[in-house]
Amino acid sequence: MNDRRFEYDEIVFKGQVAEVHKVGVRMPDGRVVQRDFIRYNGAAVILPILDDGSIVLIRNYRFAVEETLYELPAGRIEDGEDPAVGAARELTEETGYSAGRIEKLGQFYTGPGTCNEVMHVFAATDLSAGTQKLEVYEQIEAEVVTDAEVRAMVAAGRIHDGKTIAALGLWWLLKGM
Repeated sequence: MNDRRFEYDEIVFKGQVAEVHKVGVRMPDGRVVQRDFIRYNGAAVILPILDDGSIVLIRNYRFAVEETLYELPAGRIEDGEDPAVGAARELTEETGYSAGRIEKLGQFYTGPGTCNEVMHVFAATDLSAGTQKLEVYEQIEAEVVTDAEVRAMVAAGRIHDGKTIAALGLWWLLKGM
């Protein structure tokens, strides 16, 4: 892909979900410096809220950190896909729940120093329980936790996934909680 922001752009690695590029960035003083750049379609993170205000978390094994993390469900947005559609799909795949309502709360960059990934944040309500549809590589268990318990888990460091903390913080700020 020819990106006019860069003086040069060489694909170093093309994987299933991301591309790694070696790019030349022109600095204000005219110098060109080499940088690493990860191109990624983007993703959605979903805050599933049950009628009683409880939150559906997942326990997700993450091979990169060799740990099972408490997280909100999330996943990659397919090329050209509406983020709300991707959010609804990921919610069902990872938790088994389907949402009667999906509300966009905002979005943020996950690592703007090296990556163009935008994380779209959604709240999912009017939930109906169902069956998970996990990918072959996923090891995920859904767990219902009260809002107070989730806050305590974040404060104690038991939830230390960045997208989950950011999405919860956005929700709590927007709702004045």
